[in-house]
Amino acid sequence: MMPTNFDYNTQRNHLIIPEYGRYVQRMVEHCLEEEDKEKRNRMARAIVQTIGKLNPQLRSNENSDRTFWDHVHVMAGFALDVESPYPVPTAEGLKSKPEPVAYPKTAIRFGHYGKLVERMIEQCAAMEEGPEKATFTLMIANQMKKQFLTWNRDSVGDGAILKDLADLGKGQLKLAPEQQLAGTDALLQTQRNGPRNAVEPTRKRHNNSNNGGGGGKKRHRNRKKNRY
Repeated sequence: MMPTNFDYNTQRNHLIIPEYGRYVQRMVEHCLEEEDKEKRNRMARAIVQTIGKLNPQLRSNENSDRTFWDHVHVMAGFALDVESPYPVPTAEGLKSKPEPVAYPKTAIRFGHYGKLVERMIEQCAAMEEGPEKATFTLMIANQMKKQFLTWNRDSVGDGAILKDLADLGKGQLKLAPEQQLAGTDALLQTQRNGPRNAVEPTRKRHNNSNNGGGGGKKRHRNRKKNRY
């Protein structure tokens, strides 16, 4: 009985970027073995086009070509001598870790209002007195009431919201006596509806069209039965 030699993946070279498969890696290895530099350049460009076709989702990225060239150099072990249109990456550069992003440590006085509301109040307080500032003050107060109801679904008095508004605005934001905040029921209804309310009419129309289509098919079948 003749011995059979099997070619197992465990006996082959390690796949550096498995997403591209073994054929692409063999193309890179063949490019490394080419002695003529002009041929190597053509082969490298062909490999870049090949892996670009294997990753069409990256074509929308403005840096996709540079990413493909970097991948070719990575699969070549950073030993490929070709004329690349981009700086050649290094193994040390890929192993380096980015600097840690500092976590913001700004204190929030009222967590249920959030930091954005505090920034809105700060900018509104710096505005000149007039109708525009009064309009923004009312909008901020309604937003504060809405944020409050997000965490406390029962109810909240307008006096509590105006007190917090004056506290955060350091007394520079006040509503006119005749102005009133949005009703609690209206704000809760807005929260319950949310963005789904915008797609609800489309969904209803879709269901109605499906129902009508099904009825048409059923009537068609009944007509066929009546003929026999």
